[in-house]
Amino acid sequence: MKKFASLILCISLVLWSGKISFGQEKLTLTLEKSIQMALSQNPRYLASEERVEAAQSRVREAAAQFFPSLNIQGTNTLDEKLFQLEFPSIVPGQPPRKVSVDFTRDYQFAFAFSLPLFTSGRLTSGFKRAKYNLHSTQERREQSEQQTVCRIKKAFYGYLLAKEFVGVAKEAVEVAEEHHKNVRNLHEVGMASRFDLLRSEVQVANLKPQYIKAKNNLKVAALRLKTLLGMDLSQPVEIKGKLSYEPYKPDLEKCVSQALQNRPELGQLKFQKKSAGEMVKIARASHLPTVSVSGNYNFWADQFNFKEDNWQSYYTFNMVLTIPIFNGFATSAKVAQSRARLRELEWTQRGLEDQIRLEVRQALLKLEEAKESLLSQKKNVQQAQESLRIAELNYSEGMATTLDVSSAQSALTQAKTNCSQALYDYMVSRAELEKAMGMEWEKQSEQE
Repeated sequence: MKKFASLILCISLVLWSGKISFGQEKLTLTLEKSIQMALSQNPRYLASEERVEAAQSRVREAAAQFFPSLNIQGTNTLDEKLFQLEFPSIVPGQPPRKVSVDFTRDYQFAFAFSLPLFTSGRLTSGFKRAKYNLHSTQERREQSEQQTVCRIKKAFYGYLLAKEFVGVAKEAVEVAEEHHKNVRNLHEVGMASRFDLLRSEVQVANLKPQYIKAKNNLKVAALRLKTLLGMDLSQPVEIKGKLSYEPYKPDLEKCVSQALQNRPELGQLKFQKKSAGEMVKIARASHLPTVSVSGNYNFWADQFNFKEDNWQSYYTFNMVLTIPIFNGFATSAKVAQSRARLRELEWTQRGLEDQIRLEVRQALLKLEEAKESLLSQKKNVQQAQESLRIAELNYSEGMATTLDVSSAQSALTQAKTNCSQALYDYMVSRAELEKAMGMEWEKQSEQE
């Protein structure tokens, strides 16, 4: 029995350790998968989903106002003051008689209902306003989605840029070490001075910290991406992707037109204006009459006993007409407030449209700037590579110093760094342009 229990314990430990290792299995992330994970795990975007759910509940709450309400109420009278009735005495000269009468039953149950028949449009406007608020919240969720996609793209491209920097720093160290090896060989045969040897050693030592820093920045970039994805920071990941240039020639007028048509911020304002219009109607209806019907059905008794026939009942049905006459000019104040809100939204819309046009133009200028810089840096890298080759060849033949080689190495490293940065700027500028145009993620994928 003990052997069997030990076997079960061992199997359980193996399965448990297997679950742990499975939970730490490396996850492969591409740009598309990262965006999909963010739209299902990012806290900010999930908060926008909850706001939509709350807006849907408010629509159901507004619709419930059209239906009758039914309530039940039970009371138990603990103490009361009895009515005293005074009757004149039938005997002349005698004082009147006083009799205490209990008009209240100790136990009462009441069923009450009410149903609005005519509210001068209050309920209809309230329901429409809730629906417009729902549509506005959905547009806000769309805005949150576009912002999330743009953040993920920047973080993903940032990781790829950090990875490029690691490669550039590693290559710089390797080139410096190779040059140091060449200098050392020449020094051993008396063709290089000790100064050149020491300088090459210093060059290698100066480049290694940059390589270490680049690797640390790569880890930080991975943590930043995991945070946006809502992942466990200890989860190992493998990020697949590459910074690449794809020619893209957008048209200014088409981009502006698409932005004014698709930006969710404008959609929010459109539905907010409709909601404000319904608020004007509600304010106007506050001085109009309303009609409703209500009713009560009551049971009462002096003893809480359902077996005996001691319960009495009665009912009432009422038609209620309410006509506001004077409320201190509150109605006109509410109407003026709602109209001011409507005008405020109209001015906000005009300002937002101007801001969107500016954002699109700025994104296009940044995209063109990054494109020109990228093409220039690519040529610069080729020239720096050729310059380093010539410097190393001249040094081997005694026609250049180690300082010339070190300068050529630094120039090549800087050129590659600038080229990677320009490529990153180009891809980020394109992502910002797509966000400024209000493009959905599915359409961005098709375009790419």
